[in-house]
Amino acid sequence: MDYECDCSDHSSGQSNAILFNILSRGEPTQNEPNYNRVPHTCNCEKRRKVCLKTPNETCQEASGVLIKTMHFMRSLPAFQQLPPKDQLSLLQNCWAPLFILGLAQDRICFDIDDTPAPSMLERILLNDQDTSNSEREQPTLAGVQTLKSCLKKFWSLDLSPKEYAYLKGTIIFNPDVPGLKAAVFVEGLQYEAQHALKEVLVPLPSEDRGRFAHILLTASTLKSITPSLITELFFRPVIGQVDFLDLLADMLFSR
Repeated sequence: MDYECDCSDHSSGQSNAILFNILSRGEPTQNEPNYNRVPHTCNCEKRRKVCLKTPNETCQEASGVLIKTMHFMRSLPAFQQLPPKDQLSLLQNCWAPLFILGLAQDRICFDIDDTPAPSMLERILLNDQDTSNSEREQPTLAGVQTLKSCLKKFWSLDLSPKEYAYLKGTIIFNPDVPGLKAAVFVEGLQYEAQHALKEVLVPLPSEDRGRFAHILLTASTLKSITPSLITELFFRPVIGQVDFLDLLADMLFSR
């Protein structure tokens, strides 16, 4: 498949070439390599739109991870004590990193493929319909590479079930989420989760004492992966046009 490169500005490139010719003392001969010329790095490849190679299988595994994630949140007594609006706000803030931790914990692997371009007939038929598809962030090769890199970092840590659980707690109970009525209570819960994670690591040998900082540093990479990437890659093939946050809310408050 051919991709048109639009990374560089042709007019700017022409100006740079003129400036280079003025500053250079002479053009190299045909047999001499030009060490002064800076190669252009193209990012078009990373902006390629991609999709799951085996959507049926992978989406089913992803749905299982999501169900486990929601069950984990609902099973926390402290979370259930929060006002419903606070629960919803925390859910909207943390569901994506929690889901990624679930992928890492279950060691879910997946492959991707290029998203097929719509045919001329599809373009004509979809031209007058809702443009929400084009407004959503479509999964790119760069985004998926970032996600896979994050998963590999967690796999290299080889976290125990307790470490995963307490790390999830530090992510769920985030007092910096705007509009929380029980922000002080949530801050205390986050401190307790962090303290519990430290307690798990205390018996480790002295050379592993930096594991706590390493875990938190690796967890910070979760912020580089957008919720929309997760939604479009793993769940859009299943839910269609349904609003994913509405679906999460239904899962959270269903009895």
